Amino acid sequence: MRAASLAGMKRKLSILFVIFPLLASAGEKDNARRAADLNQRSFVFDAHCDTILSMLKEGRDLGKRNKAGHIDIPRMIEGGLNAQVFALWVEPDHWPDHAAHRTLVMLDALLNAVNKYPGRLSLALSAADARKAYKEGKIAVFIGIEGGHAIEDDLAVLRMFHRLGVRLMTLTWMKNTNWADGSGDDPEHGGLTPFGEKVVREMNRLGMVIDLSHVSDETFYDALKITNKPVVVSHSCCRSPCDHHRNPTDAMLKALAKNGGVIGINFFSAFLDPEVNKLSTRLWARIEKLWQKHEKDPATYQKLKKPLVDEYKKKVPEVPIERLIDHIDHVVDVAGIDHVGLGSDFDGMSLTPRGLDDVSKLPLITEKLLERGYSEEDIAKILGGNLLRVFETACD
Repeated sequence: MRAASLAGMKRKLSILFVIFPLLASAGEKDNARRAADLNQRSFVFDAHCDTILSMLKEGRDLGKRNKAGHIDIPRMIEGGLNAQVFALWVEPDHWPDHAAHRTLVMLDALLNAVNKYPGRLSLALSAADARKAYKEGKIAVFIGIEGGHAIEDDLAVLRMFHRLGVRLMTLTWMKNTNWADGSGDDPEHGGLTPFGEKVVREMNRLGMVIDLSHVSDETFYDALKITNKPVVVSHSCCRSPCDHHRNPTDAMLKALAKNGGVIGINFFSAFLDPEVNKLSTRLWARIEKLWQKHEKDPATYQKLKKPLVDEYKKKVPEVPIERLIDHIDHVVDVAGIDHVGLGSDFDGMSLTPRGLDDVSKLPLITEKLLERGYSEEDIAKILGGNLLRVFETACD
């Protein structure tokens, strides 16, 4: 009897070992289907990508599926993306006298893409425009400038960019401008200069979103003192779980919430994970030295930079997507559910969390948020509702 009983138990256990994985697999598939459906029903808004620079350098056609890069129209549709801020980032070798010209070249490339695919893309100058595009089944294209170097210290240039459709500007890009300190440079102004304060006020008046990614902590607080509209930190993460100067502190996140603003969580592994951050910081230091040595010879700089980046990619560990969700959780805990969104930095960085290979994989974020117990209403805020509210307040 005892032997028969043991044999029966073994059979039951073997059946359970077969059933449990099947049930788990079925549950995962149901969750993935629910996430994909929720993505398609929600307004999905990404606050930052560098696709236009990538298009200029590589000759990519935004309307065709590409093996390279992170974003094109077919993959945006698959990912359920409804609105995208396309950043116009001017490389340092165009500073200081050719930044505006280079920005115009990039703007021309973006507007040409919108004109080429009118059935898929729609230029958005306001949240109302974005909602209209959504109803028409089109992707809303917002134009952003990454780095105040682009205005060449002239409010008239800022106003002209606004007339051309620009609705967001990141005050700095890593390095200081003549009127604002960046997060990756030695302090020069102690935050904003009086002219920098004028830039913030003029952006408020014009109806442009002020973006505080890349700025120094002092510039961040100075801008919040002056602005009368909500701001964004378009593509950063949280300093508490990952101590990088590009990531706001908890105190900054609380100040952002008080302002009514939103942080778009960056997908770059080095801003998400402490170990990758250390490797990335060492790489950046080597690149900085290289730039200082070959500042007047950009071609040589790019040639010598490539093997450094390739070596870095071989050493860096893969980061699980749960790390990105951890940063979303952190913002929710510190600042609240109304102050977090997506800021992928697609086509502006090379290392994404596992599975988040390109824009078509956005439903994976939704899936992980569902697993963490977020309600569909709160997920809709994270996916785009919060960012849309800021654009509505600042631009409409």
